[in-house]
Amino acid sequence: MATKIRLQRHGKKGKPFYHIVVADSRSPRDGKFIERLGSYNPNTNPATIELNFDKAVTWISTGATPTDTAKTILSYKGVLYKNHLNGGITKGALTQEQADAKFATWLESKESKIQAKKDGLSSTKEAAKKVALEAETKKKEATAAAVAAKNTPPAEEPVEEEVTAEATTEEVTAEATSEEAATEETPAAEQTKAEETPTAE
Repeated sequence: MATKIRLQRHGKKGKPFYHIVVADSRSPRDGKFIERLGSYNPNTNPATIELNFDKAVTWISTGATPTDTAKTILSYKGVLYKNHLNGGITKGALTQEQADAKFATWLESKESKIQAKKDGLSSTKEAAKKVALEAETKKKEATAAAVAAKNTPPAEEPVEEEVTAEATTEEVTAEATSEEAATEETPAAEQTKAEETPTAE
């Protein structure tokens, strides 16, 4: 019986969720399976993978062939590398301690890469949130300014015009009174001049 490690689709439309299973190659995708090894959720970022590591290594070593997507997932979790190291142990090229040390260093580097990706995603999310908050505050300020401009009464300009009109009428009356005073003074000045002239003679 040819066994395959593959994904069994679950979840709803547009949001799939997969079980990682060992099944007969002749059985349908979502049909009967031999053993469930874990789950794969691509809806999160990064994707959430839960895997029974030891069982996966056992199935790979006994000849179960993974599909392309399942092979990528197993490689990501280190199952294929562990199987490779186990093959080196059986051939005598490596000791168990050397294989364990190599796998531990590989796990550390992989975890550091995953943590760096998570940190980068969180920082970009925070930066995007900050930019959105600034844009929202600017929009609120603009709307508040527009509402304030709309609610202020535009009655100041006519008042200024009335004041200027009153000032011009006051100026006109002042000029008229000064002209009348000048006309009244001129006959008196002429009389004084006429009276002064005979006395001089």
